[in-house]
Amino acid sequence: MTRSNRFALALAALLTAGSFAQAQSYPTRPITLIVPVAAGGSTDIVGRAVADRMRAELGQPVVVENVTGAGGTTAVTRLHRSPPDGYTIMVGQWSSHVGTPLLYAPPFDYLTDFEPIARLSSGAIWVMGRKDFPAKDAKELIAWLKANPGKATAGTVGAGTGAHLCMLYLTAQIGSSVQYVPYRGGALAMQDVAAGNIDLACLEAGQTLSLTGSGLIKPYAVLAARRWFKAPHVPTFDEAGVPGLQFPFWHAMWAPKGTPKDVIAKLNAAAVAALADETVRKRLTDVGHELPPREQLTPEALAAFHKNELAKWAPIIKAANIKVQ
Repeated sequence: MTRSNRFALALAALLTAGSFAQAQSYPTRPITLIVPVAAGGSTDIVGRAVADRMRAELGQPVVVENVTGAGGTTAVTRLHRSPPDGYTIMVGQWSSHVGTPLLYAPPFDYLTDFEPIARLSSGAIWVMGRKDFPAKDAKELIAWLKANPGKATAGTVGAGTGAHLCMLYLTAQIGSSVQYVPYRGGALAMQDVAAGNIDLACLEAGQTLSLTGSGLIKPYAVLAARRWFKAPHVPTFDEAGVPGLQFPFWHAMWAPKGTPKDVIAKLNAAAVAALADETVRKRLTDVGHELPPREQLTPEALAAFHKNELAKWAPIIKAANIKVQ
């Protein structure tokens, strides 16, 4: 064996030992949790609820950093550029990890350039309308939209977001269309539906439940396999005659590519423990979120789920010919 070969083997052994020691002692300082939306939204609520409980498991603070912009691309870029040491992780969701990569074509691969940690929760999305919209229920809504293509106005919060693609998905399935009205956030679109300024919106149900209860908006149907537990009187689109119209707005956690497996395992264990905590579960169910079963909380399960979501939505977005403005 040459001297250079002996040196290379010794260096590799040192690096391996160093990585093992780092994983064994991790974490020794606070962890940053990137959230791709402003404070106060459902993704921020999910991130903070889980981060608070992960601190108890990891023995270090998990500090939330809200990084907004470009449909989540700014936040994902921040994660991509972070060292793979477990001290910067991210909570993402459908818009940041499905809609955005299929629209913006960022310079990294969402499936191979990040390490999955765990799925966290899913919120129901439903189609709602102003209280005096002509359609009284979901079946009448479908019939009205088919008979009046392009006549209804619908709020959207940007190309490729859940609010936009939800309505595109519905109208594509029934062979109709609507006029889109852009908003800076779901709360503004929701307010204009309640005020009667626009006809429809497709938003996360938990954000609109108070207006539904007061009668200011009319929920038509949820885009889910089963009825939403917070409003069991509202049917699914399957029940209304449009099978397969399912769009859960999910949340999950990732780390930079190359983060040691032992570190990923510790982060996964902390996230799983957080989701098992009754206080965390209540915080999430209070905003209408459901938690995945235990067997779906592994990094491998998240990787497979994410791959399936991208494969499902790629042809839908391509067929809709959505362009980023």
